[in-house]
Amino acid sequence: MAQRTHLVRVATRSFALSILSSFLLLVFPFSATSGHWPVSQAASFRSQAAAVRNPSNQDQLFLDELQHSSFNYFWQQADPQTGLVPDRARIDGSALDDNHRNVASIAATGFGLTALCIATEHGWITQSQARERTRNTLRFFAERAFEKHGWFYHWLDAKTGDRRWNSEVSSIDTALLLAGVLTVRQYFRDDAEIRKLATKIYERVDFDWMLNGNPRLLSHGWKPETGFLKPFWDTFSEDTILYLLAIGSPTHPVSPASWYALWRDRYRYEGHTYFTTIGVPLFMHQYAHAWIDFRNRRESRGDRIDYFANSREATLAHRAFCLNLSYDFPAFASDMWGITASDSAKGYLAWGGPPRDPEIDGTLVPSAAGGSLMFTPQLSLAALRAMQQRYGDKVYGKYGFIDAFNPKTGWFDSDVIGINAGIILLSAENSRNGNVWKWFMRNQEIPEAMQKIGLVRSKSTTTLQPGERADRGKRHVNLTKNANAKSVLFAPRNATR
Repeated sequence: MAQRTHLVRVATRSFALSILSSFLLLVFPFSATSGHWPVSQAASFRSQAAAVRNPSNQDQLFLDELQHSSFNYFWQQADPQTGLVPDRARIDGSALDDNHRNVASIAATGFGLTALCIATEHGWITQSQARERTRNTLRFFAERAFEKHGWFYHWLDAKTGDRRWNSEVSSIDTALLLAGVLTVRQYFRDDAEIRKLATKIYERVDFDWMLNGNPRLLSHGWKPETGFLKPFWDTFSEDTILYLLAIGSPTHPVSPASWYALWRDRYRYEGHTYFTTIGVPLFMHQYAHAWIDFRNRRESRGDRIDYFANSREATLAHRAFCLNLSYDFPAFASDMWGITASDSAKGYLAWGGPPRDPEIDGTLVPSAAGGSLMFTPQLSLAALRAMQQRYGDKVYGKYGFIDAFNPKTGWFDSDVIGINAGIILLSAENSRNGNVWKWFMRNQEIPEAMQKIGLVRSKSTTTLQPGERADRGKRHVNLTKNANAKSVLFAPRNATR
């Protein structure tokens, strides 16, 4: 994942800096910093939330089936001895090519560990089955897998655990693995071996070493051939989970000041205002939230961001952006939207918007809407159901949704990608009952890290989730053929670097 997104981040940072001077700093009626909505919009939240708490039987059945199918990817594809989850699999169960066969992702394995808890809760597997798979996975990482100061290679052979694709020891992918490790530590907290192994894996990670001499910023990773990778995690993204784990570490913590060292762009699109890093895919607003419960919390200093409200705004802006794309791609609609890092007819692309990525060609990515179920449950569910109903088994199979498809060209992916199936599964669970948030937040290191950072409890409209303003995007769609219309980049107020 670090390799996939590094080039995009470098390019987008240069792009952002080059256009900062071209825009005015604006004051807007709502932002993630103020956290207040007009009274009429707050009332809309309440009515929408009430509707989502009582979804139709058809919606419930759809989510049940989607979650169960997505879980089957992790259960059936993972190696039962190592617990390693393959990066991808064919939707029809056929074999991958030699280059991709048995290549496991440690990030997907973090989703997979969490999936075991969800499956046990739903009764898809037994407690005994879940505990056995969990123990095998934790034993592998605690005792067998290569580790450098507690950090793991990004890609491993699913059966042997050997390094694949000459991959880096990855900081962000290790963090996503740790999220799953800490989730099972709490879900199976009555199991002494699981608790011991999970604690060993987390407490062995030397976050201070990954700073590579930087006082605040963590490196993307390390390779035995060349040493540390040059890029640091220095912009706001999915790396918030990495920094929370680092700040909360009981053995090798980094300074809470690291949290405020991240560059944050303030952005506005079609009436939606939020903090982001310009040009990154939507998943950067989703992954950390799959485990961390940011609801009803706000920074007590710095930009005073409410991160849950911020990601909801980012999702609504992205949906409005997709609606504007309908001029070029007629399949895009209020119930047919979503672009995030995915496969495409041109290969794997870390694309998204706003602003418009020049690579966008009409490809739709189900995990964009699916990964935002926890932010915009009604709008996301409507999109997923429309995709499944309209395109049937071309887009939906034994492991849920394929990774991506293009209605304009007739291209349909053959694969499911583990991390994209995972974010759909976890986001759906949180939207329905908040279970993953509940399990992960029981790890005292996480609320303690939030306290150190200054992410404090606050009165916020996020108490009304999982509702969202009724189709707010419709009132802001710009009737031009420019998908970048009404987008404004605000000069960041964060001046820590």
